[in-house]
Amino acid sequence: MTRRSVCLLAGGFGGSRMAHGLQIVSRREGWDLAIVVNTGDDMELHGLYVAPDLDTVMYTLAGRADRERGWGVADETWSAAAMLAAYGQPTWFRVGDRDLATHVTRTERLRGGARLTEVTASLAGALGVSARLLPMSDQPVRTEVRTADGWLDFQDWFVRRHHADDALEIRYAGVDRARPTAEVMDTLAAADLIILAPSNPFVSIGTILAVPGLLETLIASTAPRVAVSPIVAGAALRGPAATMMSSLAGLDATATGVAGYYADRYPGLIQTMVIDESDRAEAPAIEAFGSGVLVAPTIMTSEVEREALARTIIEAFPGAR
Repeated sequence: MTRRSVCLLAGGFGGSRMAHGLQIVSRREGWDLAIVVNTGDDMELHGLYVAPDLDTVMYTLAGRADRERGWGVADETWSAAAMLAAYGQPTWFRVGDRDLATHVTRTERLRGGARLTEVTASLAGALGVSARLLPMSDQPVRTEVRTADGWLDFQDWFVRRHHADDALEIRYAGVDRARPTAEVMDTLAAADLIILAPSNPFVSIGTILAVPGLLETLIASTAPRVAVSPIVAGAALRGPAATMMSSLAGLDATATGVAGYYADRYPGLIQTMVIDESDRAEAPAIEAFGSGVLVAPTIMTSEVEREALARTIIEAFPGAR
């Protein structure tokens, strides 16, 4: 019997929770789970290669994530950060001691000639992650945000400036030279179900879709393509997605706005939108964009809620069971 395969496209916070629910189900049911992760947020810090979205997903799947902060490792200590501050080094992007070990190991392997995909698989395997974590590309792509003060690197805008500036434009530096890896392309070709996580459509999912050839491959897939709205009851559960809906797309921060953005920006990509029960009344407006609608509880605070949403999505598509 052929093993069923689910592919998730994900950013950090919302993507990691969706990935966690899918990993629970895939372990119990024997499915293959691959997660294509945004690397546009990656950066060099203190001479080290830092991959925030990859690490957030990895730590969550390994049961090591700091649930209170939503990033980094649980039970973290900060001795290295304190010493860096004593040396006058910038510490607006805080790296804990346990997290530091990940960045040191990754950087050493990359400098030794390994691909980011290979390094990610090694790190995730060492932490007991059963899902396959796949960077969207081995070539560097860096998300940049234009504000009233000009273009900013994503982490400068998001972390140092607390995404307080309106995002007026997004660009993906280096994306024209990037390519999806063979692992990503093979995963998409084999997928029985493709899910876009409730991650930011502009700076998480949008970055993945900007990699040349990836969007076309997705649209050509015969697998059902499902997107989970990151907007619930008119607000983003975390991060700037709601304000970006207005400043970048001129749309209301609603599930309908998300569906409209995907339909306009990526015609033919989304076949079904998953929206929260609180947004049930928006279903007819979303269907008008040509996609189906699946209504379910989409707030994934607990492990039980994450597994429940994952099962609801998978069971809605018998070919993925």
